[in-house]
Amino acid sequence: MPKLVVLGLDCAPPELVFDAWKSDLPNLRSLMEQGIHAPLVSTIPPITVPAWTAMMTSQDPGMLGFYGFRNRQDYTYDNLYFANANYVKAKTVWNHLSRNRLRSLILGVPQTYPPKPLNGVLVASFLAPDKSVQYTWPDEIKLELDRIADGDYIIDVKDFRTDNKDALLKAIYVMTERRFKVFRHLIRHDHFDFAMMVEMGPDRIHHGFWRFHDKGHRLYEPDNPYEHAIHDYYVELDREIGRTLEILDDDTCVMVVSDHGAKGMVGAICVNEWLQREGYLTLKQQPAKQTRLEMDMIDWSKTKVWGEGGYYSRIFFNVAGREPQGQIPAEQYESFRDEVKAKLEAIADENGTNIGTRVFRPEETYRECNGIPPDLVVYFGDLNWRSAGSVGVGSIYLYENDTGPDDANHAQNGIFIMKPPKKCSVRKAETYSIYDIAPTILTVFGIPPTQEMIGNSILTSKEME
Repeated sequence: MPKLVVLGLDCAPPELVFDAWKSDLPNLRSLMEQGIHAPLVSTIPPITVPAWTAMMTSQDPGMLGFYGFRNRQDYTYDNLYFANANYVKAKTVWNHLSRNRLRSLILGVPQTYPPKPLNGVLVASFLAPDKSVQYTWPDEIKLELDRIADGDYIIDVKDFRTDNKDALLKAIYVMTERRFKVFRHLIRHDHFDFAMMVEMGPDRIHHGFWRFHDKGHRLYEPDNPYEHAIHDYYVELDREIGRTLEILDDDTCVMVVSDHGAKGMVGAICVNEWLQREGYLTLKQQPAKQTRLEMDMIDWSKTKVWGEGGYYSRIFFNVAGREPQGQIPAEQYESFRDEVKAKLEAIADENGTNIGTRVFRPEETYRECNGIPPDLVVYFGDLNWRSAGSVGVGSIYLYENDTGPDDANHAQNGIFIMKPPKKCSVRKAETYSIYDIAPTILTVFGIPPTQEMIGNSILTSKEME
């Protein structure tokens, strides 16, 4: 039976790994040369939750029933929940492998807290509030992690949106070193057919340091002390990958993936300021200073639309017969949605130039729409701008992130690299889909992908003969 190791690098962009720094990343370059690589098209929206779960189930956010970290529980105004593992009803690849008596190691994969039983070992990711909770399966693994890591095993760096760049950079390096150390130790001292880890360091360093390395960023300053921080971290990340490859036998299949990419952030569009300007949102009282929008601040009798901030925006309508104080007649829903969509797509910057916003209707984007979907999903400036949910700003434009220092947004394409099993055939393509990963993993082990999976295996069915 073959073995497969998947190394997940949250937020790693093809522009850096495949192009700009390829010559500086010998281990990743070697994997590319031994196999295949291409951009990996992420979910809509390209965000950690739900992207990693979509990758591991081959189901889209609508099928999964959650559309981001925070989701509506029902059609009331303030009943939101965080989409942790309890809300994942679809079978992951390790569920399928467990049913086939194959043993898995799952380390740091997002949306695995709280941990669920499997045939193997699971260490949950950053949705765990802290290390005081039970975040491993089996329970006793938790007691071993700090010893294995030669220090405090770090689930995630704290407060990566900070001006204390020295402390952040140090924390990212320590977190990465210790996670890889734990991963290698567990592989050496146990038997796993499938082993997967996800390192959050690339995501955290992009959000914390993008302005310092991107010469096109409006805040870039030449010869700044952090100009090479992201590059040097990728070089160290490549070394950790090399150390990991050294302990694998030649027959082990290796895959490197990211859930989305990264790009510089121009600024933020204050979605709720814009909605007020357009007459769709009315507050009981306008705040005197920039304030997070809370639902009890809204005059629902005069409001038709409100929005959420984030790397993208979710737009929610106040529909008669659906929301408690709905103001949009149900029969006018589609025409009203067309109107709002067109206005969002017409948003211009302060110079009057259209920023190129993309707006998605969920029922046209997903195979199903389970749970409570937003009425519209918005990429301001095609993700060159983020969405700021704050009110009291006094403008629809904001050039400082409203949730702390952050100069990178997510991009639609992540990375895919694969050293496939020997004597196999590969479906070559210019890009692959995030939904192709789970069927490919199952194909490595000779397990047919299930009907619920919407992606296609990158390996053909004859390769394991």
